[in-house]
Amino acid sequence: MQLPEGATQSQRTDSTLVKALARAFRWKRMLESGEYATIAELAEREGIAPSYMTRVLRLTLLAPDIIDAILDGKQGPEVTLAQVLEPFPLTWQHQALHFSL
Repeated sequence: MQLPEGATQSQRTDSTLVKALARAFRWKRMLESGEYATIAELAEREGIAPSYMTRVLRLTLLAPDIIDAILDGKQGPEVTLAQVLEPFPLTWQHQALHFSL
C-alpha cells in the first residue's frame, strides 16, 4: 500500500508487549509490597516458570522513553516480545542503541 504524499502511517501498539509490561510492573509491585516473598512463590501462584517471570520482570528496567514508545506503538517492528525478553543493556543510553530507538 502506498500512502499519499505527506501522510504518515499510523502506529499500532503491540498488545503482547504492552501486556508483558503490565505484568512486569504488577509482579514487581506484588514482590515489593511483600505480598509474595520470592519470585519462585509468585511464579508458582501465577502458574509460570520462575525463569520466565524473571525475564519479564527485567522489563521494569527499560528506559522510560522505551516504555513510552512501546505503549504508544512507536517502538518499530524489530522490537518484539522475544527481543525484549533477551538480555539487554542496563544503561538507558545503551538500551536506546540496542533497540534502535
